[in-house]
Amino acid sequence: MKRLLNTMVLIIVAGLIILLFTVWLRPKPSRVDVAKARRGPMRITVDGEGKTRVRDRYIVAAPVAGRLRRITLRRGDSVQRDQVIAQIDPLPLAPLDPRQRAEATARVDAAEDVKREADAMVARTKADYEQALRDLERCETLARSADISRQELELAQTAVATSMRDYDAAKSKSATAGHEIEVARAAFLSLDQNRRALPAAVKVHAPVPGRVLHVVEESERVISAGAPLVELSNPALLEVVIELLSSDAVKVAPAALVLIEEWGGPEALEAQVRLVEPSAFTKVSALGIEEQRVNVVADLTETSTALGDGYRVEGRIIIWQAADVLQVPVSALFRRGTGWSLFVVENGEAHLREVGVGQRTPFDAEIKSGLEEGAEVITHPSNQITEGARVEPQPN
Repeated sequence: MKRLLNTMVLIIVAGLIILLFTVWLRPKPSRVDVAKARRGPMRITVDGEGKTRVRDRYIVAAPVAGRLRRITLRRGDSVQRDQVIAQIDPLPLAPLDPRQRAEATARVDAAEDVKREADAMVARTKADYEQALRDLERCETLARSADISRQELELAQTAVATSMRDYDAAKSKSATAGHEIEVARAAFLSLDQNRRALPAAVKVHAPVPGRVLHVVEESERVISAGAPLVELSNPALLEVVIELLSSDAVKVAPAALVLIEEWGGPEALEAQVRLVEPSAFTKVSALGIEEQRVNVVADLTETSTALGDGYRVEGRIIIWQAADVLQVPVSALFRRGTGWSLFVVENGEAHLREVGVGQRTPFDAEIKSGLEEGAEVITHPSNQITEGARVEPQPN
């Protein structure tokens, strides 16, 4: 009986020793960084540096050669249409010879041709604008009955706004062409006079209302015909030119939403892509690498009085967005065969999951299948993490 008791004690002690060795030799759980799969908005953009510029720029030139009187206008001054902005005292010249007369007549004819072309453009843009209005009315009727999508209605509204701006620009160019005819005729008349006598001062008028961007010739001096005098524009009509790599520019669609940031204000301004220029240009990067870049032109839908011509901005062009998608950090994903996988933490163990991945940003990825909201995933998994491995989340 005593021998049996001793044997049982030895067996119990041996079992305890084996249990202690098993616990001591069991590998400790690996510490890992984890993040939860969450639902929320997601947006993909292409970003680039850009600058603002006025949409319509007018450089007023001298119609005749002579002595320019001092221009009193300064940068930022407002001018009205037909306001006198400069005066030129023509110099005494010899009578016109046949060649000069032919050249002056040709300049008048050329200005009239430009005016006819501008008038034709006004008629064409007016027809496009009226057609866009009719299309918008049809789209609004169909949208009320849910026969077309909201996107098609927005495209029709964008077409109306674009055609209206083109129509206004064509009318401005037609008016400018009319003033060019007046300038050419005035130059011809001044040349056709008795050029040995000093004619009256030639007054230079502003072709459009706006503000002075730059006074090219400020001081009084003798100038030649065609010399630039003053640069005019309306600084409230701004557009943004954003430089993108050609590989990014192909992803941008007309009418895409643009967020204008780093312009100096507290909030981003909104703009809309009007044009992706069809021709690229070569630019050397800061690292000395030649890159093919493309200009993307966007119209500001909301402006700030603080912005002006030539200001530096940063543009983020939205090429895809969704209001509610399941997403995880990109660092949690890794390739496994031809698909994507990640590790999920369940009951202190890592379990491998194959997932379907959709859109990706530099930080997050859309999960289409294989994962539920709220699941804990391991970010930056090391080679020591395998199926069933014991893990312990790192404390925050």
